[in-house]
Amino acid sequence: MRRALDVLREQLRLTGTKEGCGEGECGACSILVNSCLIPICQLQNVSIITVEGLARDGRLDPLQQAFLETGGAQCGICTPGMLIAARALLDANPEPTRDEIKEAIAGNLCRCTGYVKIIDAIEQAAMAKE
Repeated sequence: MRRALDVLREQLRLTGTKEGCGEGECGACSILVNSCLIPICQLQNVSIITVEGLARDGRLDPLQQAFLETGGAQCGICTPGMLIAARALLDANPEPTRDEIKEAIAGNLCRCTGYVKIIDAIEQAAMAKE
């Protein structure tokens, strides 16, 4: 049985979704679910948004722009999962507190930034009143 992660990357060439741990612990494969754990057959007739779907008409999503401006993206392994988790948060709660941001990205591991710049980026995007 093929994982959603494998189909996204290998067949659809949506390589923004990364495999980190392969165990659903790090969040690098997030597409609003950990694609490394989901068989593709469970996603039939489901709309999936990957990091490639955040930009519209050649313009970066405000979250992507904020990550660039604050230095929230460094090595890039966790960035797609962080962006997807942050987009889900802002779609549900356009004005999150810093603690709510921390909780929303708690399932995504980053070994580069220490999370401060990532949290700053999400705050900045929220203040931009998308």
